[in-house]
Amino acid sequence: VGKERDRETLSVSSNTLCPSLSLPNVRSCHLTQTWSGLGNGIKTYKYNALTFIPLNLLEQFKRVANLYFLALLILQIIPEITTLPWYTTLVPLVLVLGITAIKDLVDDLVRTSCFEHDKEWGGEMTETFSKPRFQESKWMNIHVGDVVRLKKNGHIPADILLLSSSNPNSLCYVETAELDGETNLKFKMGLKVTDERLQEEGQLAQFDAMIVCEEPNNRLDKFTGTMCWRKDRFPLDLDNMMLRGCRIRNTDECHGLVIFAGADTKIMRNGGKTRFKRTKIDELMNYMVYSIFVILILVCAGLAIGNTFWYEEVGSKAWYLKDGKDQTASYRGFLSFWGYIIVLNTMVPISLYVSVEVIRLGQSKFINWDLQMYYQEKDTPAKARTTTLNEQLGQIEYVFSDKTGTLTQNIMAFKKCTIAGRTFVCSMEIPHLKVLLPVDFSWNKYADSKFEYLDHSLVACIRSKKDKETLEFFKLLSLCHTVMVEQKEDELVYQAASPDEGALVTAARNFGFVFLSRTQDTITISEMDQEMTYEVLALLDFNSDRKRMSIILRFPDGRIRLYCKGADTVIYERLSPNSRHKEVTQTALDIFANQTLRTLCLCYKDISKQEFDAWAKKHKDASVAMGNREAALDQVYEQIENNFMMIGATAIEDKLQDGVPATIAKLAKADIKIWVLTGDKKETAENIGYSCELLTDDMQIHYGDDIKPASATPQDSTQPIDDWEKESRQVDFVNMACECEAVICCRVTPKQKANVVSLVKKYKKAVTLSIGDGANDVNMIKTADIGVGISGQEGMQAVMSSDYAFAQFRYLERLLLVHGRWSYIRMCKFLRYFFFKNFAFTLVHFWYSFFNGFSAQVAYEDWFITLYNVMYSSLPVLLVGLLDQDVNDKLSRKFPKLYLPGQQGALFNYKNFFISLFHGIFTSLVVFFIPYGAFLQTMGQDGEAPSDYQSLAVVMASSLIFTVNLQISLDTSYWTFVNCFAVLCSIAIYFGIMFDIHSAGIHVIFPSTFTFTGVAPNALRQPYLWLTIILTVGISLLPVIFIQFLCKTIWPSVGDNVRHKEEEEEKKKPAPFQRDRRSRRSAYAFSHSRGYADLIASGRSIRRRPAVARPDPRDSITEVPPSQ
Repeated sequence: VGKERDRETLSVSSNTLCPSLSLPNVRSCHLTQTWSGLGNGIKTYKYNALTFIPLNLLEQFKRVANLYFLALLILQIIPEITTLPWYTTLVPLVLVLGITAIKDLVDDLVRTSCFEHDKEWGGEMTETFSKPRFQESKWMNIHVGDVVRLKKNGHIPADILLLSSSNPNSLCYVETAELDGETNLKFKMGLKVTDERLQEEGQLAQFDAMIVCEEPNNRLDKFTGTMCWRKDRFPLDLDNMMLRGCRIRNTDECHGLVIFAGADTKIMRNGGKTRFKRTKIDELMNYMVYSIFVILILVCAGLAIGNTFWYEEVGSKAWYLKDGKDQTASYRGFLSFWGYIIVLNTMVPISLYVSVEVIRLGQSKFINWDLQMYYQEKDTPAKARTTTLNEQLGQIEYVFSDKTGTLTQNIMAFKKCTIAGRTFVCSMEIPHLKVLLPVDFSWNKYADSKFEYLDHSLVACIRSKKDKETLEFFKLLSLCHTVMVEQKEDELVYQAASPDEGALVTAARNFGFVFLSRTQDTITISEMDQEMTYEVLALLDFNSDRKRMSIILRFPDGRIRLYCKGADTVIYERLSPNSRHKEVTQTALDIFANQTLRTLCLCYKDISKQEFDAWAKKHKDASVAMGNREAALDQVYEQIENNFMMIGATAIEDKLQDGVPATIAKLAKADIKIWVLTGDKKETAENIGYSCELLTDDMQIHYGDDIKPASATPQDSTQPIDDWEKESRQVDFVNMACECEAVICCRVTPKQKANVVSLVKKYKKAVTLSIGDGANDVNMIKTADIGVGISGQEGMQAVMSSDYAFAQFRYLERLLLVHGRWSYIRMCKFLRYFFFKNFAFTLVHFWYSFFNGFSAQVAYEDWFITLYNVMYSSLPVLLVGLLDQDVNDKLSRKFPKLYLPGQQGALFNYKNFFISLFHGIFTSLVVFFIPYGAFLQTMGQDGEAPSDYQSLAVVMASSLIFTVNLQISLDTSYWTFVNCFAVLCSIAIYFGIMFDIHSAGIHVIFPSTFTFTGVAPNALRQPYLWLTIILTVGISLLPVIFIQFLCKTIWPSVGDNVRHKEEEEEKKKPAPFQRDRRSRRSAYAFSHSRGYADLIASGRSIRRRPAVARPDPRDSITEVPPSQ
């Protein structure tokens, strides 16, 4: 991106900076021709007023079910085929499309408002440099290459390279809450060269650098670029970039160069679709819909064949059936096939998917509103960030958890250290000391009042200044870090990238080595009240692969020294053979790990000027490389990070969160296997496993180091020979690990965490859940079937990538055992009933076909067919899907075994589907044949026979409405006023609409549409027909009642056992004492009833003796003791 002096004309062309550079993912920009401009206008909305209807309809008709019903609607327009009016399909289709369209519109509005206010931000003003001064310009008019000036508390309009700021060293603080949800301030820093030369407007006017950078992408944690200016090249990274969506804080003003604008900004690139996750029920439901479609085709084909034979044998010979059409029997059968496709179309449930979405939305809201998952300390409620996975929460088999910040609090406290072979411990571990007095740090004016330490000998050693290695230890802690410092009301406030680093720098601060300030090339500390400034020659930052960080400093006396801190595994393999205290330090590290403390090794290396100069040249080349810069830097770092001298190690405590052991115990009793994936060393991970009761003393522990693959060769037992052996080892690993009650994977990288999850998904076909709190857990969270983010101390990256989020690990128990289980049960019950009521409704046409010559004549009135799924039977089942519960939330958590049916998929599978199918077939048989038999030879009270087709249709429809609404009443476990109202309201709506559309008034207005004039009043005034309806409903429901009785008494479910056990316990509870109501007439303070004086005088106890309980066959349901 370049700016020309004489004209503001820019161009973008690939690979124009260096002819030898050939990188497909690199964008280089300079001035060669007139700039057409990448504008800063954005569009986060999907629809507008003109495109909403056509685009939404196009999207919805990509779904097979909607396209199927559209094809049916077209078939109904063809006169030779249609057997139903067009509105019987159009009304339900329009309602389904309308509800879905409204949902899509709301989602679009929410996405737009949450992501960015396009019009407001597009019209916001900022200052853009236009010679010879800055002028106000709208955001939408900003282009790539513009120099902008930003003010305090203002939003950042584009992805901008920071050039200079009003703060020293061009430091600029930004708030990224709208970008990643984190509220703590981040710091950005301009290059030293731009800080020194681009402060004034005149200097900015002369700025003619060229930027070569990566292509626009959605990586919020990475930026790679190079600035070429004045015959030199300078590396650019994320620390130099201010991203759109952030706000300037604690900085009066700053200048920047627009690198990415509009849709190319990182926040806009993150607006794309994430990987879509589907539940097992979703997949099963789709297969069942396909099965229904196949059944529909076969049934229609059979009925069409029947029509062909009937016409040949009967229809063609009956003179009164002549229609004047010269059509063969086969052709009539062909037309009958399409006619039955229309008549039986309700077997394919058009409203199923939209009903499922409504239920899922409601279940998500219940999670959001659950006050028992609200964390008051941080004002953080639980959040369902997706509405498509709720029932999958009731089927979890494996939970993969991070340790730090997920099981622990991620609030670090410096507890112990070992320096030059000497271990400093807390006074509470020294037996002869009984009084625990914390160290008095009043001698240190910079001391943090919140810091506590109990080992007085360490302070005495430091203050004596005799032990040089101890002083060097804390000097390293105060220098080797990336912490930023702010001065607030004469207090030093540290901004650390991780809680570990903050704890170590704070410890050094209290022991007299105080980090005061830093610039781009210096760092200043106070060493025992003596201020010292060191020149920073290079900063070798930490990442999850390196597991260490280093800093190269030039001391005031000219010496060059490298300080390094990192994991023991990477430090020990880089120690010099001459390094002392290795064995003693290793022993101390093992002791620290057994006490569940987090450890880091500290070491140093002195470097000669010649060695550093040679290395610095390689580092410079690697830092400006545009291809694989990180790999090139890592390779250069390896060349200098060796031959270390050991100083010592630190031990930091990270306490468990509240309720973690109880939560793990509950989930284990629900047969949920918990794996902990951590980067800590084996001893630390193992002891944390015991602390959180994931591991118990009665378990036999197996270590991966002790298990060798059987197929490995003696020469190399670690590397697989080929892909077949690799897969074989993966299968062996998964099979072996899944046989264990608990698994802890230590020393794993973020990529390995995701690989472990994917292996279990691949080879066990299990439903998995990952839970974590940091950026290193994002890959694992996205890989699992369900990802849960904890809003902890490591920012909001995990939450932003998750499906569900809350503040504490203990809430996972309620999410799974209560909300997940309820959601699964409700969805299964909804689907079983939904399929049943559609089969019971549709198959009546099938039985009627045997009596109408297979002519595709419908059995019901047209408007009943239209409104059956929409008005008459939808509300009760929706409420069951939203509100039903077999047991309450307390019992769900008290008896974790209730979770097992969800893991086994026992409540909704092909068996349940065919049970619903046969139940529907039976109900349709009863609904058709009992009224048919009753109408066969009937005489009404007025001497007229009511046995006409229209009266039969009304009786069948009324019987069906009563049956399906009473059936859902039998299936409802949790009754509320709303459920009762829904059932009664559905029946009332049916009769109200039926009497309206059967009235003479509406027939006069629409004579061809409403043809059942007066049928309902005439038919339903006959007691005989009401008896027929009662008989039909009774015969339909009696077998169901009988089967439910047998199931609850002979084959009770786990939920039935729990309810029975709870009822028995309620009966055993003593009745609460109530004062005799007659005492209200007394003027005395005592009751007139006989008291306990005789009993007291006798000396006998008034306590109830415990009854001897008889063994109960239902005692297999074990109660989990409440957590302390």
